[in-house]
Amino acid sequence: MTTTDQTGVRPRRYLLLLLVATIAIVVDFLTKEWVLATFHQGERVDVIGSLLQFTLVYNTGAAFSMGTDFTWVFTCIASIVVIAIAYMGLRVRSGWWGLTLGLMMGGAAGNLVDRFFRDPAPFHGAVVDFISVGDFPVFNIADSCVVVGACLVVALTFKGLNLDGSFIEDTPAKRDGEGTEPGRGDTTEGKGQ
Repeated sequence: MTTTDQTGVRPRRYLLLLLVATIAIVVDFLTKEWVLATFHQGERVDVIGSLLQFTLVYNTGAAFSMGTDFTWVFTCIASIVVIAIAYMGLRVRSGWWGLTLGLMMGGAAGNLVDRFFRDPAPFHGAVVDFISVGDFPVFNIADSCVVVGACLVVALTFKGLNLDGSFIEDTPAKRDGEGTEPGRGDTTEGKGQ
C-alpha cells in the first residue's frame, strides 16, 4: 500500500493545530503579563549571566523594531496570516504540519493580541518583548513560536511531507528511467504506453 493510498484514512489534524495555537497564545500572554507585573521598562535581570537576560521592551514596529510608523500595516499582515493558516489548516492530515502551522498561527495571534489591545491604541499597540539573548534583538514567546514554525516548514518541505501526510513522489522522468541501463537509452517501448 502506498503512502498516497493511506491519506484518505488519515484523520484531520485541525484540532491539533488549534490546540497548539491556543497553548502558544496562552503561554505568550501569561509570560507577557508576568513580565509587565515584575519588571520596569529597560530593567535587566540575568538568567544565565549576560547570555540570557529578561528585560521589558515595548516594540511598536516589526522584527528588530523596524517600521515603527507602520504598526497598523503589521497588524493587517498578521491578521491575514492567521486567517490564511486557519483556512489552510482545514486540509492538514499530518501531525507534523498540524504542530508547525499551530505554532505559526499561535505566534502570529499572540503578537496580534498586543497590537489590538495594548497601548497606545487598537491596531497600533506595542508588542511586549522580554527575552534577550546576547546581542540578538529582544523577543518574546510568540516570536519564538513563529521562528520554530518557520524552521519546521523548511524541514518538512525539504523532507517532502505534504499537508495531507503523503510524501512527494519521484519525478515522472526519474520513475520512467528506472528500467534503463546506462547507455541503452529509453526503454518505454515495452511498458505498454
